[in-house]
Amino acid sequence: MQAVADPIAAAEPAPPARLKLTEIFLSLQGEARDSGWPTVFVRLTGCPLRCQYCDTPYAFHGGQWWEIDAILQEVARHGARHVCVTGGEPLAQKRCLVLLERLCDAGYLVSLETSGALDIAGVDARVSRVLDIKTPDSGEVQRNLWANLGLLTARDQVKFVICSRADYDWARAVLAEHRLPEVCDVLFSPSAGQLAPRALADWIVADRLPVRFQVQLHKLLWNDEPGR
Repeated sequence: MQAVADPIAAAEPAPPARLKLTEIFLSLQGEARDSGWPTVFVRLTGCPLRCQYCDTPYAFHGGQWWEIDAILQEVARHGARHVCVTGGEPLAQKRCLVLLERLCDAGYLVSLETSGALDIAGVDARVSRVLDIKTPDSGEVQRNLWANLGLLTARDQVKFVICSRADYDWARAVLAEHRLPEVCDVLFSPSAGQLAPRALADWIVADRLPVRFQVQLHKLLWNDEPGR
């Protein structure tokens, strides 16, 4: 006998899509192409990596569940045009892709800060993906998903956090091998407290490297306070 579907069960709405968040706040974007712009940061909880220089370990655990509609409402309340979805590692939560699409549909200029260890293929094409390639001194170089580099477009950005001269030489070799400056913006940032910014700047100038030097603006202004 063929089973008959329960019409009441079939009519039940699907549960709302949720994400686990550490915080949502308004600040100035401290790095990358949009540095200096007032930006709403949506920080998702959780990360499968443990980079030795991580400045947001408080986002590894805890957090609160938010419905995506509630996230959109909170973002709108801050009144900024730029939105940055970050972590942790935001792509570790599959519904992050839904959030990114919804933010783009709402007309925001959206960036995604991702470790480069997870597949970026499903990210909405309107998002600027800021891909953080892990250097040897990060302690997580083996987690780089190199196939991601073939997915990059001019809308995207690649970031290297440089901890030492060895890291710099390694990153320079990666640039040449994959011809990254021909694809998108490339950013070199000194690891705070590990490499003097001037040293990295001098190396870039001496080698005429086609990359953008950056320091983290939020560290200069607010000493890396959470929520700033």
